[in-house]
Amino acid sequence: MENQPTILVVDDEFGVLQSFKMVLKDEFKVLLAATGTEALDIYNKNAIDLILLDILLPDSNGLDLLEKLKELDSNIEIIMITAVRDIQTAVKAIRLGAYDYIVKPFDVVEVLKIIRRALEKYDLVKKVIYLKNELGRLNVFEEMIGQDIKMKKIYDLISMYSQTDGTVLIQGESGTGKELAARAIHRRSLRKDQPFVVINCAAIPTTLMESEIFGYQKGAFTGAVTTVIGKLEIAQKGTVFLDDIDSLSTAMQSKLLRVIQEKEFEKIGSRKVVQLDVRFIATSNQDLLRLIEKGEFREDLFYRLNVLPLELPALRERISDITLLVNHFLEYYSKNTGKPTKEISQEALQLLLGYDWPGNVRELKNLIERLTTIIKNPVIRYQDVSMLSERKKIKIRGMRLKDAVGEFEKNFITEILEQLNYNVKEAAKVMDVHRNTLINKMKEYGLKS
Repeated sequence: MENQPTILVVDDEFGVLQSFKMVLKDEFKVLLAATGTEALDIYNKNAIDLILLDILLPDSNGLDLLEKLKELDSNIEIIMITAVRDIQTAVKAIRLGAYDYIVKPFDVVEVLKIIRRALEKYDLVKKVIYLKNELGRLNVFEEMIGQDIKMKKIYDLISMYSQTDGTVLIQGESGTGKELAARAIHRRSLRKDQPFVVINCAAIPTTLMESEIFGYQKGAFTGAVTTVIGKLEIAQKGTVFLDDIDSLSTAMQSKLLRVIQEKEFEKIGSRKVVQLDVRFIATSNQDLLRLIEKGEFREDLFYRLNVLPLELPALRERISDITLLVNHFLEYYSKNTGKPTKEISQEALQLLLGYDWPGNVRELKNLIERLTTIIKNPVIRYQDVSMLSERKKIKIRGMRLKDAVGEFEKNFITEILEQLNYNVKEAAKVMDVHRNTLINKMKEYGLKS
């Protein structure tokens, strides 16, 4: 059976080791150790889910070994074993972090119950870490909205892709709903009850990316005061969502390629090989083929990801969905605020239909949220959205070409920033420039950041 939990049994009695192996082998992967030294060596080389640890070992005290193992990984579950029922020892073991305490000769049924409960707790710990990571990530707009023929084709592809386990590469402009599409694939797949773990490649600093993805062992580097579970391990049996994968360094791309190919990885500072059972979905709003030509993206990684491609249309390419989206957001923000649902006049709606939406659905959502918040009138009128039709005008008489270009650039940047609520990262993507380039331009023109 693949992906069986791995249990390490540590006991100096050969008969006890063999008994545990016979009892556990059908349900778990079992590793055996007769000494504390042997146990640490096996632990350091393997991904262990649970440890059965004897109190008395020929080369060490089981309680001391328990403490040492808990220092290495506070999340690991350990069940103590002894031939003598000693309440004081049992209490001390529990205080040091042991999950439970069993006495030899053991009852097989009872031991299996304890082991299963301990493994359930271990899984729960990983799920709690996952949920903490997800807090604040959930969009208010969780469902994909659209009836345009282009969106219907997207729905068909999502349905097909969700029935397989191949890697998916979702491409499209910023704000088109790439994460929504990824979540839709996950929710319809056989992995739907397992974690959907987001790795925001653009938001995580390059220096922290490896530890964020793979996790690290205590003492792996300065500041690694405890063992940390990485996002890949949290995602076991679920889906890993690699957002803005084009932001990864080429070195990190190489490491990720190996993980996708081999379905295994090692924590930083550890020799343990962790077997991985996840599905990968990646996104990019860049032209990856152009990045490959420039040597900024690995060609082999592109083809490994692009098994199942999905290209999301820009909002201006599905104008017929704008009315549907406007009504959806008006209703949503009404429920969210407890206020009556606002209406929109035909003149205002026509202006929205004629706008090119460089920020796509996200820009439309932000606009409706702003309007429902600041407009007191029950009807959104043309003048409330007229800023979309306004273009900054400049006085060209007597201006040098250099000055005119600068003025246009300043107005252009200002307009994009206003449309995206001054989200510099998203504005840089819309303008197809590096974030630092945009920040320098904003400083040059005295624009707020």
